[in-house]
Amino acid sequence: MLRYSSLPFVAGRFFMSKVIMVQGTMSNAGKSLIVAGLCRIFKQDGYQVAPFKSQNMALNSFITEEGLEMGRAQVMQAEAAGVCPSVCMNPILLKPTNDVGSQVIVEGEVLGNMSAREYFAYKKKLIPYILKAFTKLEKQADIIVIEGAGSPAEINLKKDDIVNMGMAQLVDAPVLMVGDIDRGGVFAQLIGTLMLLEEEERARVKGLVINKFRGDKTILDPGVEMLEQRAGVKVAGVVPYMHLELEDEDSLSGQLEKKEVGVIDLAVIRLPRISNFTDFHVFEQMEGVSVRYVSSVKELGNPDMIILPGSKNTMGDLKWMRQNGLESAVKKFAMYAPVWGICGGYQMLGRTLSDPNSVEEGGSMYGMGLLDMETVLLAEKTRKQAKGHFAKIQGIFSELSGMELHGYEIHMGQTVSQTRTPVVSLGEKADGAFSGNVYGSYIHGIFDGKQIAPCIVNILAKRKGVTWKVDVSYDYAALKERQYDELAQQLRQHMDIEYVYSILQEARIQSLR
Repeated sequence: MLRYSSLPFVAGRFFMSKVIMVQGTMSNAGKSLIVAGLCRIFKQDGYQVAPFKSQNMALNSFITEEGLEMGRAQVMQAEAAGVCPSVCMNPILLKPTNDVGSQVIVEGEVLGNMSAREYFAYKKKLIPYILKAFTKLEKQADIIVIEGAGSPAEINLKKDDIVNMGMAQLVDAPVLMVGDIDRGGVFAQLIGTLMLLEEEERARVKGLVINKFRGDKTILDPGVEMLEQRAGVKVAGVVPYMHLELEDEDSLSGQLEKKEVGVIDLAVIRLPRISNFTDFHVFEQMEGVSVRYVSSVKELGNPDMIILPGSKNTMGDLKWMRQNGLESAVKKFAMYAPVWGICGGYQMLGRTLSDPNSVEEGGSMYGMGLLDMETVLLAEKTRKQAKGHFAKIQGIFSELSGMELHGYEIHMGQTVSQTRTPVVSLGEKADGAFSGNVYGSYIHGIFDGKQIAPCIVNILAKRKGVTWKVDVSYDYAALKERQYDELAQQLRQHMDIEYVYSILQEARIQSLR
């Protein structure tokens, strides 16, 4: 293993970090986890590390201590690197508002909404912001691990690329190319991608990674040998399909497809524009607890609690629930069992939603009427971290009263409750509301505190009359740390990390001369 002193950093040029980039043959090839694993390995080996993704498209986002918004994938990678998340790690975030447009967030703040065509024509103007963010990271990190997006071989998008080979060229980064064998055709994926790259781009690809392999690797060895011969690039690793419990921001995530029913069953409504479904990841780590994402009354079944998650289009998603019968099913369920709404889901629970500035759909509409409150969507987004404790709440979850919590707010609305029954106390400010079996709050990450999720599960178990108890000392943060270490161990075992270090040794040599 190469050690810290092995990398040829130049005295007085601390800002010239070593860089390596992970690109993929397609979306969901596993780039995010490979980046996180490399970040952990470099951290373990004594380096200051930072992840970076110039442009991310996701509805799962996070608010930094400065009140700036970034993608959660880079938050996860920052945790793996042992550093605080910074918006410099993700200077551009696209949050889809519909099938052809997105909210564009630059340096953590909303620039505006753009159609796909408008953004395609505009995005090269964002290069100075990308380089500004990257330069800030260089002042902090020995190594920057960059993640690409989708595929670099999308020939219709290559001209003005700022996230794959265009990004690699901007910062002179060598590239590891990741292919997903689990979905089949990995050799065609990798060789075909290389064939569609320009000669200069192909020269940047220093290693290939076959990801999500299941079975006996010796059976794959002849294919690996042939791949290296035809591609002219070393296969730097064959990484197994890893059963890790780490947050996955991709909307294609397998966790959205889980249908098994556990001893304690939580049903999350799978809204068309669902956002921040990582809010419920803490429950998924608990033995005997199922988190099912349901999109129809038929799938709903008889859960122990229904959760209405965040939404990038609250009014549109409520109309969708109204049309397919889920709204009526939730209202009936709330008569005898708990319903919890987060952010957009919280807004849906009120009496009315108004959109005078056409932030979403314009006009106004009735909400579910389960909480006595009104919401007005505003043009300015609320972005801030939230630290406080549960207020003195009543009903099923009264045991939560007084428990400390730490989360964040991201929303375009202001909600006024007609009753003085807040769920959360944030110093001088109160948040959320409850009535009967219904609870709601704007706070993302509200369940992540040490005692909160175990307490909720134990309450539901007791109410159900089953002998199931979660240890209230359950530590979600400690669990994630163990998972990052396991990820690093798996990559050390199945990738040629010494070769990865050799790529880093050669990176940016020309720039240093």
